Amino acid sequence: MEENRYPWPPELKKTRQRVSVMDVLSRADRPLSAMEICKLTEDAGSPVWLSTVYRILELFEKNKVIIRNTLSDGEMALYELNRNQHRHYAICLGCHKVVELEHCPLQNYTPELSDSGFQVTGHRLEMYGYCKDCAKKKE
Repeated sequence: MEENRYPWPPELKKTRQRVSVMDVLSRADRPLSAMEICKLTEDAGSPVWLSTVYRILELFEKNKVIIRNTLSDGEMALYELNRNQHRHYAICLGCHKVVELEHCPLQNYTPELSDSGFQVTGHRLEMYGYCKDCAKKKE
């Protein structure tokens, strides 16, 4: 287990389970579900109960260590480390595959708001559809 892949938040106590979850998240190249995180900790030889994974993710989210993205149906959440990077995703409605958009389509967009004094500090964009494999199945 590599504990130094991501700087450990000083306000959080290091436990074997937390370090295991952090290691999985630091290696991930896409957002992961809690079930995927649980399976990957097991595959790495440091299994963590699913209920414990959820508690750790809740703690990490509260401390802004991770970002939680909820899919449109609200039934599934995906988690990724908060690397302070601007990212957007397309999510397959069939298999829940997550594809990162290469460029932000809203980068130069200025919203028209009825509150002219409103300061926009950020945005989130998720696109939904079907990946090529699921689109073929629908034909």
